[in-house]
Amino acid sequence: MLYFTRWKALGIILTALVVCLCAVPNFFPEAKVKTWPAWAQRRLVLGLDLQGGSYLLLEVDSNYVKKEKLDQIRDDVRRTLRDAKIGYTGLATRPDSVEVRVKDTDLQNALGKLRELSQPLGGLVGSSGQRTLEVSDAGGGLIRLTVPQAAITDRIRQTIEQSIQIVERRVNELGTVEPLIQRQGTDRILVQVPGLQDPTQLKNILGKTAKMEFRMVDSTVPPDQAQAGRVPPDSDVLMSSTSPKIPYVIKKQVLVSGGDLTDAQPGFDQRSGEPIVSFKFNSAGSRKFAQATLENVGQPFAIVLDNEVISAPVIREPITGGAGQISGNFTVQAANDLAILLRAGALPAPLTIIEERTVGPGLGQDSIEKGELAAYVGSIMVIVFMLVTYRLFGVFANIAVAINVAMIFGLLSLLNATLTLPGIAGIVLTVGIAVDSNVLIYERIREELRGGRNAISAIDAGFKRALATILDSNITTFIAAAVLFYIGTGPVRGFAVTLGIGIITTVFTAFTLTRLIVAGWVRWKRPQSVPI
Repeated sequence: MLYFTRWKALGIILTALVVCLCAVPNFFPEAKVKTWPAWAQRRLVLGLDLQGGSYLLLEVDSNYVKKEKLDQIRDDVRRTLRDAKIGYTGLATRPDSVEVRVKDTDLQNALGKLRELSQPLGGLVGSSGQRTLEVSDAGGGLIRLTVPQAAITDRIRQTIEQSIQIVERRVNELGTVEPLIQRQGTDRILVQVPGLQDPTQLKNILGKTAKMEFRMVDSTVPPDQAQAGRVPPDSDVLMSSTSPKIPYVIKKQVLVSGGDLTDAQPGFDQRSGEPIVSFKFNSAGSRKFAQATLENVGQPFAIVLDNEVISAPVIREPITGGAGQISGNFTVQAANDLAILLRAGALPAPLTIIEERTVGPGLGQDSIEKGELAAYVGSIMVIVFMLVTYRLFGVFANIAVAINVAMIFGLLSLLNATLTLPGIAGIVLTVGIAVDSNVLIYERIREELRGGRNAISAIDAGFKRALATILDSNITTFIAAAVLFYIGTGPVRGFAVTLGIGIITTVFTAFTLTRLIVAGWVRWKRPQSVPI
């Protein structure tokens, strides 16, 4: 156990040195680190509780989700009955259902076709016995399609999951570091952005649904007449996004949706110099856009964002390249924000900010100072205890523990991990665990000495026989850290990460580094007794 080949000893030293060097960027200003090569710029990110930042709690509009679901069912009913050539009247949405009336002679056929729209809840046949839609005969040829509450809840869950991905893309586009975005409850999303002291732009980005549509302008009815109530059944009256508000009569048919966009970038118009947003479609969107512009040359079409008209240019010629630009008296910031929204995609439902907090850097600095004080006091007490109890071997243990802590910071930096106050607690706890491993080894050496072994034999047996005990204790603690990581959220996961990494480095230092130091001392001194 005390014999190391030259290459093995060199490998242990180089491993410890390289991992410790990964922590070096944390001791230099961020501006200085950014001038280094990209591979050397990895460093710890301080969490919201250490450097301050913005905290937002968003809530999905459940009523909107329900309305969208019912509207989708209404459209599916219309399509299904038309495809089956079944005549119908009175197709309408109710607060919890969709109703349609058919002839008595077509009733059974219609019921059979419409029941095909109902699927097992969750997509697995027989998974729960519940279905996404209940189709029933209400009498008199009236068919009622009801959405169960379980299906609404499942739809909200899907909306939340999709919204989290889009929110994450939008926040990352802002250039922020390590945001925390997670589900809270059944219909809420928690957003924490460390270091962001002014959440105004963040709120503007997250508060917009960003549902973009390209639709034709209805020129058959003047806007003033439409506002007076003479709106064609296949058109809507929408207002412009700029002030003063200008009404437009826009056809309901969507030529191309924002879902067909592949990229959007802010820029400047080469002729006027005003800020614009350039966009590109995917292949399907390019075909639809080219077809729409080919059929409507000379007609105005509208670019609609969240039911507001950004601009309504006239189609001068077919646009077949799958790309274009949006202009609408943007400021530079507005053009950049719109590009971010389009790149990230549209939210499936509006999000409402129900709680907002800005954590100032003063609170974070106070947390840092208290965390540092706790770490210093705990480390000093451990160092003193080891020196008093084990003398020279206590020095060896303290050296190994110091390298252990440096390796923890190195690995966290390598992973670009976020350090929170619970994470600091995990590091302090790791110091105790690392010392505990050395205590087990040293006490085992004492037992071997009392059993009559000579110094070198006792040291060798102490390391060898303490191995199983240390592995057992650290493996069980690592399992607990893994469970905390997978089940916990936020600060709990931060604690679990630092604890798990600390356990790995502890096992490495206890059975390679400490043993290497002791083996070097034994080869140098050839001791007849152990100063322990």
